[in-house]
Amino acid sequence: MMREELFEAIKTAMADTEVKHIDLWNHNVEFLEQEDAWPLPALFVEFGGISWEPVSGLHLRGTGEVRLHLVTNWSDGGYESAFALCSEVSVRACGLSGKWFDHLRLLRTETNHNHEEILENIDTYSVRYLRYGG
Repeated sequence: MMREELFEAIKTAMADTEVKHIDLWNHNVEFLEQEDAWPLPALFVEFGGISWEPVSGLHLRGTGEVRLHLVTNWSDGGYESAFALCSEVSVRACGLSGKWFDHLRLLRTETNHNHEEILENIDTYSVRYLRYGG
């Protein structure tokens, strides 16, 4: 429930950006030749592990990480365009909250240019989750 809500919030936050495709991360850039083509720029959401602690009764509070993989085409403006879009994505993602998650906060940024014409920027965020019922 909380991951679905966060995923939908990210999609909504990116609705009027240049991002043309949003999906769950599945090592997409590692298997470019085997993947069905997706339009660029693309944003893939990777959910990391969640550490849970009891709050009261069966209520749990979790902390975790979410990585946003922004994949752009190098020939569409090079690193300047990619970094500008990465900044826009980050501004829109930071501070996102909902009923079951809050406090999306940027922790680190990495750039991966190991895929010829594809540039991948990976922003890692911390997030807090709430879960009822154990």
